[in-house]
Amino acid sequence: MIRLAIIGAGKMASGHARHFQALDDVEVVAVCDVDGDRARAFAECHGIASAYGDLSAMLAREDIQAVSNATPDGEHKATTLAAIAAGKHVLCEKPLATNETDAREMEVAARRAGVINMVNLSYRDAPAIQHARTLIAAGAIGRVLHVDASYRQSWLVSHAWGRWDQDSKWLWRLSQKHGSKGVLGDVGVHIVDFASFPVGDIVSVNCQLKCFDKAPDNRIGDYDLDVNDTALMRVEFEGGALGTLQATRWATGHHNSLCLSVHGDRGALRVELDEARDRVRVCLGDDVHPARWVSVEAPDTPSIYRRFIDGIRTGRNDQPDFARGVALQRVLDACFVSDAQDRSLRLVGDGIEEPVPA
Repeated sequence: MIRLAIIGAGKMASGHARHFQALDDVEVVAVCDVDGDRARAFAECHGIASAYGDLSAMLAREDIQAVSNATPDGEHKATTLAAIAAGKHVLCEKPLATNETDAREMEVAARRAGVINMVNLSYRDAPAIQHARTLIAAGAIGRVLHVDASYRQSWLVSHAWGRWDQDSKWLWRLSQKHGSKGVLGDVGVHIVDFASFPVGDIVSVNCQLKCFDKAPDNRIGDYDLDVNDTALMRVEFEGGALGTLQATRWATGHHNSLCLSVHGDRGALRVELDEARDRVRVCLGDDVHPARWVSVEAPDTPSIYRRFIDGIRTGRNDQPDFARGVALQRVLDACFVSDAQDRSLRLVGDGIEEPVPA
């Protein structure tokens, strides 16, 4: 039995608790939050034996082998490094950190400590994206030339998820001083991974970010609404394909939609998770000329929670690991620089950025 603790007692932590408690070889034994009362309420809600307001006290327990880090983005580095120093295996929520330098420090620490480390890029659990990667790697669509990917949310125009202007769990995501890097830092990491996981690494980027007016003086209570809520990226992949990636919170009519289209010189494929998580739409062979699309069933894939636990048992670190988190943060950091300097950037080596020749 793997004994696991959860760091953080917010909305994301509830998902972590449910997923791990569904595994018959895992026991969630403790939860910690800076708000001790919230930790105790969380423990009672999820049937967890111990609750802590002091992270060091929880990490001192030798019977805890692993932690699942569901803290806000800005807390990932300090809490994860503390867990690694205590010898715990770590599944960390995405993004791994709020910048590449911090993400790399976390990756180096985990590698040196020899602990299993993974980033919770939850859409990797969709069989469709795994099968899309398999089809592309097998050459089913030929040479990849063009890619479109989008992550559309509408919680700034819809109340389906609650009132963003009245609830701190949404407001902090719109405020830089509360640790947010905007839609790019929050769900942009998903769409960058969603596109590059099946296609290949991104080697150049040109990005435009925008924060639209949302309230008088763009302020609600203690929250300055000053981070991006729409991001548009033009990218090049390592194989030479060009792509457009977008993420927005203003996509009226889309609660939480991820879509990917990949076009090659012998075929194409589409993944639309709103329609199905286990099907890929393909246009191949005799269907290319009449532009006919058919659905292909994708085989099941184990969840990241299952693979994290399996990694602890086998000693084999599965993907996406902290090194992948660093690579994604490199792209996101380049996006912020590209937007600020209004230029394209080429990514070379270990995160070195160079201007793309005019």
